[in-house]
Amino acid sequence: EDLHPEEVVFLRGVKQYMTRQNAVDLITSKFSKFAEVYQTYQDITKALNERNSELLESTILDYQKTNTEMDTAIQTFRQNRKYVLNSAKFEYSNGPLEGINRKIKTLKRTCYGFANQKFFFLRIDCIFS
Repeated sequence: EDLHPEEVVFLRGVKQYMTRQNAVDLITSKFSKFAEVYQTYQDITKALNERNSELLESTILDYQKTNTEMDTAIQTFRQNRKYVLNSAKFEYSNGPLEGINRKIKTLKRTCYGFANQKFFFLRIDCIFS
């Protein structure tokens, strides 16, 4: 979908003008293992973007080993299947909390050696108020 099959561009790796879709088709026709991994990746991405937990679960469970790095990723998804499927079902995210943690850690790095802890907590309050 994002490959814009009608837009012709110069691809430096191939050293010619072609659409991105044609480049992907060229690679997947030559390398069947890559085609399987690419299709799995596209299915996972589609399932997560559409919040389709059924597609995600079927992709994870129906995956056949290809002796690539994707095997490790799918194995991790299988071990944490409950949590991976919940991420597709629900819109909850720990992103805001991670952002707060990053700001605090950056403050600790840049302001190393506060005179006392009270002043450090005051600086944190100033950042988030």
